[in-house]
Amino acid sequence: MNCPICEDKMERKQVEFRFGDISFGKFDADVCLKCGENFFTEEASDEIDKKSKELGLWGLSRKTKISYSGNSMIVRIPKNISDFLKLKTGEDVMIHPEGKKRLIIELK
Repeated sequence: MNCPICEDKMERKQVEFRFGDISFGKFDADVCLKCGENFFTEEASDEIDKKSKELGLWGLSRKTKISYSGNSMIVRIPKNISDFLKLKTGEDVMIHPEGKKRLIIELK
C-alpha cells in the first residue's frame, strides 16, 4: 500500500492516539515511511470510538455564539463540556490566540 499523501511506502505499526492531553493507547495504523502520516485501520478506528465513549469524550463538540457583556465579548460553554471539565463559576483561566482561527482556553 502506498501513502495517499506522498505516494511512498507504508508500514503497519502501533501508533499512540491522543485527544489533547489524553492518551487512548496504541492502535494499528499504516504509517508512511517518508512523510510520517498515520492512517488508523478500520478496527483501530472502532476501538478509538469505543474508548472515546468510555472516557465521555464522544460528542462533546458543540456550536456556540460569541455575545457581549458590557464592554467584553463572551463565549458560552455548553453544559456537557463544563460538566466534563468540572468547571466552576469564578474559576481562573488563561486565554490566548493560536493563530487567526484558534482560541485556546487553559484551566488553571
